[in-house]
Amino acid sequence: MSELTYGEIKRAVDRTAGRVRAVTVTPAEPVDGASGVRAHLALEYLQHTGCFKARGAVNFLRAYAESGTLPDAGVTIASGGNAGLACAWAARGTGTRATVFLPATAPEVKVARLRSYGAEVRLVGTAYAEALAACEEFAATTGALASHAYDNPLIAAGAGTLMEEIHERLPDLDTVVVAVGGGGLFAGVATAARQHGVRVVAVEPENSRALHAAVEAGAVVDVAVASVAADSLGARRASAAALDAARRDGVRAVLVPDEEIVRARRLLWDDRRIAVEHGAATALAALNGGAYRPAPDEKVCVVLCGANTDPGTLAEEG
Repeated sequence: MSELTYGEIKRAVDRTAGRVRAVTVTPAEPVDGASGVRAHLALEYLQHTGCFKARGAVNFLRAYAESGTLPDAGVTIASGGNAGLACAWAARGTGTRATVFLPATAPEVKVARLRSYGAEVRLVGTAYAEALAACEEFAATTGALASHAYDNPLIAAGAGTLMEEIHERLPDLDTVVVAVGGGGLFAGVATAARQHGVRVVAVEPENSRALHAAVEAGAVVDVAVASVAADSLGARRASAAALDAARRDGVRAVLVPDEEIVRARRLLWDDRRIAVEHGAATALAALNGGAYRPAPDEKVCVVLCGANTDPGTLAEEG
């Protein structure tokens, strides 16, 4: 398996070229609570499958296809969320079989969407752990390639292509702000950002803080998860690559409360009619709530990473 290096991100740029949607970056001035800051939004929620994870899934499968090691049994993953959707979509694009394991309690809308991408969906048990165990057994017995939501260098490198596009559009960027769950997006973005001298602000919900816990412990550890953003930022442990990235110079990690996440999501809807996941609003909450206060004239780009959400919840939270 490859390592997460800037060179691997450049290779990911080549693999994903023409296969993912180039990110749109738009000015977002003024930013509530950050007067005078030159702020921009990276609209990555417009990506295929509504989330940045399409980048990593394409890079992952293309890398194995290039090396001739993509098995006839295809790829498998246990995830009914963004990672599963991205894997199924990318597999269809490479003509690869995808087998996705979900708990039997998974919403029918997710099952239908996975099947629309051509995936074989297997419903096992009532909890994610049961689906994961079945997925691992399937990979072991069939030889299918096991994918992961975030803890894989190829997945993280694919996510890092987003930073390359942001840098192309904003070559004088000072800071990029990104939400952290398991850390695939953060690790990829931080690796590319370091190459360009761009500061990274890693933002986690106060009650979903796998990266903070890893930094404090000096190793990846399991954490309890209880946040409004747990559906997309609810990883119980960060990846080793994310921990390594967090230890580097030019990275700052901050925490935001759920109420600020909800407020940032609501502001995006009220001001711009952008409906994103709570996880995506988490990054903006760092600026709006003051967890990160940019310097005067600092040029900042906030990544809005996904929009697989129910817009009806905006009315409920309003």
